[in-house]
Amino acid sequence: MENRPLERDDPALRLVEPGETIEVVAEASNAKLVVTDRRLAVASGDRVALAITFDGLRRIQFDIERTRPATLVIVPEKASNEPQVLAIPPERFDEITRALAIIGRRLAATG
Repeated sequence: MENRPLERDDPALRLVEPGETIEVVAEASNAKLVVTDRRLAVASGDRVALAITFDGLRRIQFDIERTRPATLVIVPEKASNEPQVLAIPPERFDEITRALAIIGRRLAATG
């Protein structure tokens, strides 16, 4: 699957700063996961539910079950940032795993 571009009025674009590059936009059932060269964000509807830098990320868990959508759990380091739980349908696995690979490399570099 190809990376899905953001619409001009997408709420996730509000967090992108000058010079920041969007690397992947991956759609979940109920939100979008946006990975830039500086941070990751979860946008749902007209709001940004989470926007943290890579060093603010504590853990990501990706759980795949046979008969249900997969579950992606994003746990920030700070308790003041609410963890995000995203349902990932099988047809979105390619774009989500691409995002996870980018995030994993960034975590390894900041660790």
